[in-house]
Amino acid sequence: MNTTFTLKSSRTPLLMSACAALFFSGVTTFASERWATLEAIHCVENPGNLTRPGPYGELGAYQFREGTWRMHTKVPFRLALDRAASDQVAVKHYEFLKRELEHAGIAVTPYMIALAWNGGLEAAVLGRSPRAAREYAERVANLAGTFDHETLASAR
Repeated sequence: MNTTFTLKSSRTPLLMSACAALFFSGVTTFASERWATLEAIHCVENPGNLTRPGPYGELGAYQFREGTWRMHTKVPFRLALDRAASDQVAVKHYEFLKRELEHAGIAVTPYMIALAWNGGLEAAVLGRSPRAAREYAERVANLAGTFDHETLASAR
């Protein structure tokens, strides 16, 4: 299997993406919890930055479905393949999920964001997320924790 990683990031051109950093030693990343969560979602969804649509028409770094994309922007869905445009929509979607979880009285954690991202907000709030969504959320939370740990270590 030939896996290709993007060696640039929309956040800073001098650092490789955090997904790639997992495979190369000596690379540090600078992240907030939101950034760490979003980069972890990217790593689980589309670490190789494939451009072909997913089985349900998902596109881009975060594998957005068109309906989710349209919730947050009027730019054409095909721009989900552009990392900068995809990052902007990802931040908006993260903030939307965060507000809705807070409104429901649920702690906003990487796990809960990922659970709502993958399995749907209503299912996450009602505690009815399918096993696949819970496993997805665990993977994202673990990666986000790794990215945050790397950030803390690099700050020392």
